Amino acid sequence: MLDPLAAITDAFTSFLFGKVETTRLPVRTSTGQAQAVYMPTAAPGLGDSGVIIGREVYSGKGYIYDPFQLYGQQLPAPHWLVLGESGNGKSALEKTYVLRQLRFRDRQVVVLDAQGEDGVGEWNLIAKALGITPIRLDPMAALDGGTKLNPLDPAITTTGQLALLRTIIEVAMGRGLDERSGFALKVAHAYVHDTVTDRQPILTDIVDRLRHPVADSAESMNVGLEDVRAWGLDVALVLDRLVDGDLRGMFDGPTTAGIDLDAPLIVFDLSHIDRNSIAMPILMAIVGVWLEHTWIRPDRKKRIFLVEEAWHIINSPFVAQLFQRLLKFGRRLGLSFVAVVHHLSDVVDGAAAKEAAAILKMASTRTIYAQKADEARATGRVLGLPRWAVEIIPTLTPGIAVWDVNGNVQVVKHLITESERPLVYTDRAMTEASADGHDGTDGFEEPRVSLEKQLADDAVA
Repeated sequence: MLDPLAAITDAFTSFLFGKVETTRLPVRTSTGQAQAVYMPTAAPGLGDSGVIIGREVYSGKGYIYDPFQLYGQQLPAPHWLVLGESGNGKSALEKTYVLRQLRFRDRQVVVLDAQGEDGVGEWNLIAKALGITPIRLDPMAALDGGTKLNPLDPAITTTGQLALLRTIIEVAMGRGLDERSGFALKVAHAYVHDTVTDRQPILTDIVDRLRHPVADSAESMNVGLEDVRAWGLDVALVLDRLVDGDLRGMFDGPTTAGIDLDAPLIVFDLSHIDRNSIAMPILMAIVGVWLEHTWIRPDRKKRIFLVEEAWHIINSPFVAQLFQRLLKFGRRLGLSFVAVVHHLSDVVDGAAAKEAAAILKMASTRTIYAQKADEARATGRVLGLPRWAVEIIPTLTPGIAVWDVNGNVQVVKHLITESERPLVYTDRAMTEASADGHDGTDGFEEPRVSLEKQLADDAVA
């Protein structure tokens, strides 16, 4: 109760100015209900310039990502690692990302397509829709006029040719070349380069010279001719596999004419190669160096190099070293390397752990789809993910992934347009999804309109 003086003062004030305060009864509630009073908050996005990926799950905001736009501001390097088990949406993400990047005129994409079905690679539909003929590397087809890539193509520098020959041999042998074998290879390559001038030199020329070295090569080191021949014998046997062995036909002739290295999309179809054989890392090494010297050049184009089954690269010390050098071109020539693997343990526990760690360190963007709990914990330790992200990875549904863009960690649902759907959902993707207990839609049932309209509708809702 107010004292009489206060009551008179309050009445006089109300008479002059009106009632200025409303007295309300207290409300009792729980903290769970009271939190609805506060506006929801969400982590900041990556900006509004680039390629639309989908929707940030917790805030509903559109999620836009482009390594070329973010480089130098939020990204120290433009390279990207995609992880996750089959049937969770990795393939759909890769394909729609490439299709959306190609809408920019200054983009070019190279894909190493190591998977396929029905005799063609997984990217065959997209290539066909864009009027692109995939470069299909197949030992059997190569014997009958199929595609050939020449490691001694004059478009590759002399230094690059020798480095490529060394990498091929080291991958096949599973160890580095000793000094004597390296010398035999060097003098054989130098002789072929200097004497074969009326045509493209080929691997057969190198093998012949290793088996039959010339006197000059022995005299330059003051050793016997038989010594040089003995030093080069193992090298000749390894290269002979590319000439007369199970890999013959693809690399023992001049580069096939008509390969368009200026096309917006270049697809190397490796689906006919046994992915578990030594042929795959050898093949990736050859393609990597061949691209380095014939495709990557300072012409202001932004290039994306996407590699399926990338553990073949990261798990081989010699191929990994080669690709480390290639990745360094990212900053100088605008190259974004995208590596797609199923499990991080495929690479961090392999023979090239040191090289794998270096490549992973250069990948400032990491996208992780659903994994089993133990794999998720291992991935979190290696990539330094926050605990909350590690805990939700095993619970992610198809199409939803944890995105870590240089420490900006968000959960993103990938959206696909109706026009992209026929190109993204191949028979193989449907089979994988069914095998994992899904219905083949990879969780993308609702998008039936453009991404822009879908995101706008979500924002209004």
